[in-house]
Amino acid sequence: MKNKSFANVWDAIEKAPAQAENMKLRSKLMMALEAHIKTQGWTQAEAAEHLGVTQPRVSDLLRGKINLFALDTLVNMLVSAGLHVEMRVRKAA
Repeated sequence: MKNKSFANVWDAIEKAPAQAENMKLRSKLMMALEAHIKTQGWTQAEAAEHLGVTQPRVSDLLRGKINLFALDTLVNMLVSAGLHVEMRVRKAA
């Protein structure tokens, strides 16, 4: 049996390359939101108010429940928090 190496955990977990890319993007956006919430010193209730969601939704975010968040939802939350999202596309390796 030959060991495979992967550049990213999502490449190892997901069967389809498109799904792996989607998960990479979602995880980066979730981490950015979490960092912003911590930097602002917001409670979950305060974060919910700023992000336009419920406190349980913020709890799901902070607990890393990635399967509960679509890309558009995360972008909307980031914008509601006063952040700007930029994207870069490049040729796959």
